[in-house]
Amino acid sequence: MNGKAVKYDARWITTTAVLTAMNIALSSFGVPVPGGHLYLNDVVICFAALLLDPLAAFCVGGIRAFIGDLLFYPAPMFVSLVTHGLQAAVISLCARRLPGNRIAASVVGVSIGAVIMVVGYSLGRAYIYSTPEYALLKLPFQILQAAVGAVLGTLLRWRVKPLAGLVEGHKDI
Repeated sequence: MNGKAVKYDARWITTTAVLTAMNIALSSFGVPVPGGHLYLNDVVICFAALLLDPLAAFCVGGIRAFIGDLLFYPAPMFVSLVTHGLQAAVISLCARRLPGNRIAASVVGVSIGAVIMVVGYSLGRAYIYSTPEYALLKLPFQILQAAVGAVLGTLLRWRVKPLAGLVEGHKDI
């Protein structure tokens, strides 16, 4: 932030904590789809990453994924930490740093984030479960989850003005 120390005030901490809690809640259940489940936590990850700075986005995405997996299914918790954390941080950086239209930069960011999520989880599952077949079996669900999260998260960020207004005026967020 231009060489200046970033101050993390109560608004930053509260917004990050609320979005992290929402993310944990949405990752605790899935919407049944033929052959599996669709988890809506990527909606919160994309929304938060478009709204917050990269550190807060990493907390909402990565730390949430780690805690959620630790509580509900610990095997992939480190894969989730790295994958969702990197996804959220990259989306946030793209949305802030790419030149031109902010909405276009957001679309580029969530697209790159979706690829990070799909590739990260596919490689992580192949490693954890020692079988690329399992990763391929889950690939359509990862792609669907990433696409739904990217589209709905972007729509929430740019179409629901009261939500974006919560932190929009804050210089550190």
